[in-house]
Amino acid sequence: MIQMPHDNPPTRDITPAPAQLAPCLAHVDGWAINIANMRDAVAAVISAAAAGEPTTIFTLNLDHLVKLRTSPAFRNAYRHARYVTADGAPIVRLSRAQSCAIERTTGADLVLPLAEAAAARNLPVYLFGSTPAALGRAGQRLAANTDHKLSIAGSSSPPMNFDPEGPEADAAIERIAQSGARICFLALGAPKQEILAARAVSRGVPVVFVCVGAALDFLAGAQVRAPGFMQRHGLEWLWRLASNPRRMTLRYVHCALLFAQLTLLAPIRRGGRDNPI
Repeated sequence: MIQMPHDNPPTRDITPAPAQLAPCLAHVDGWAINIANMRDAVAAVISAAAAGEPTTIFTLNLDHLVKLRTSPAFRNAYRHARYVTADGAPIVRLSRAQSCAIERTTGADLVLPLAEAAAARNLPVYLFGSTPAALGRAGQRLAANTDHKLSIAGSSSPPMNFDPEGPEADAAIERIAQSGARICFLALGAPKQEILAARAVSRGVPVVFVCVGAALDFLAGAQVRAPGFMQRHGLEWLWRLASNPRRMTLRYVHCALLFAQLTLLAPIRRGGRDNPI
């Protein structure tokens, strides 16, 4: 059941007190992962949302690592992330050398469990990104697939050239803050969604911003996700490459080169003192 937005006072432009971070479980290319699995991610998000704590949760993957090396704004967002999961088989592989507890936890997989948990706790959610049509279908799917009455406080779809640091982003943050939502699913893709989330949290918006990439498009049927067996065997990248080779080829070349560096060259440069795989 989709309920109407709640009325809240406008957000203030403040910097909140630092939230207590979960203990770091592993570092990949210098970036910390502090959420081990799906269960812990859902518990952390729901706890923060129920307390009205400004929070971000990011899902680290190889594409993020590539972008982190060239984008100062993206690095700043990650430095202030409260929760980070391991998204993708390569990140899990690199992480497990340091912590055997880490499991693959993607933004796409988080949406439905979080929606169910939010509905059970009566925590309204907000959908931001994608297209208006996709958001409408995704909202219907979320409402239909939760046992409790899920409250969708609002949704909005930005233009293609959306700047997460521009005036349109300021207006979007204000709408989300005023909606009464306690969880916001950001479906903009990296690094826009993470930069927007970090800016909202820096202003004290009492919302947990969950960066989910194409998850809402998957729910809406606007994009088709890889079959389950490909997801389980770390081959989802191959499905995406075959589905959109023009867009994905260069991205995955960069990812493959970085993965080779992290697994082969980095240990050599350290003199073989440790092995990341």
